[in-house]
Amino acid sequence: TVELIKWINDNVNYPEESIQIGDQGLVYLSFVVEQDGSISNIEIERGVSTEIDREAKRLVRKMPKWKAGEAKGLPVRSRCRLPINFELN
Repeated sequence: TVELIKWINDNVNYPEESIQIGDQGLVYLSFVVEQDGSISNIEIERGVSTEIDREAKRLVRKMPKWKAGEAKGLPVRSRCRLPINFELN
């Protein structure tokens, strides 16, 4: 998870409009990790604003492939939930 947090921090583009109005908070997303490790079915479960939610979805779409879940030694589709914190310093 340390690598995931670093990847998010290195790749986030905080929306300029959100910076100007001081929008920040935690976006909860859910998505499916497919058998090949690709990501699909990205949904915002709890958002902050249109701009920040859009950036959170962009980050998840851009992520490198994940390791698929396993059942009985075979790769399976898995639903994941991920919080991404957008915080102004």
